[in-house]
Amino acid sequence: MSAKAQFLQKLQDQQPRRATFDTKAETDIAAFRQRISLLHESMDEWLAGTEIRTEATATSLIEFLIGDTAFSIPGITLHYAQRSIRFTPIFLYGQGVTGCIEVCLPADGKPLYRLFMRSGEQDNWTWCPAGMQNGNPARFDEEAFFTMIALLLPE
Repeated sequence: MSAKAQFLQKLQDQQPRRATFDTKAETDIAAFRQRISLLHESMDEWLAGTEIRTEATATSLIEFLIGDTAFSIPGITLHYAQRSIRFTPIFLYGQGVTGCIEVCLPADGKPLYRLFMRSGEQDNWTWCPAGMQNGNPARFDEEAFFTMIALLLPE
């Protein structure tokens, strides 16, 4: 084997291997985990320079549509002073939706908003007020994020 071939083989061996999954559900679970992690990174960037801190949480979901399978999914909690707001995964599959996160204030537990990983033809995060999923969810971006977390600040 030539030096170049050995070098390229060693370089290839250093690259992380893409995971292969046996089912679409496993692929969707992995995508949900990854997209939430990327969402958390975006939140950290958007909140840089503020006193609001993010915390990774873990949620166990049971998905009835894939044989009552339980799996762990990351969630996110934002903290400011004595207040917090949670971004909690609540299901993987729903009507026209793959991956749903509920946004609520832990003090009252009442859902405020929902984020969808995939909704209909949309592959980017979308959102809507809780209870309004039947409409067209809007694209989730930095502006929507700050609209959601406004309740962290005292009146």
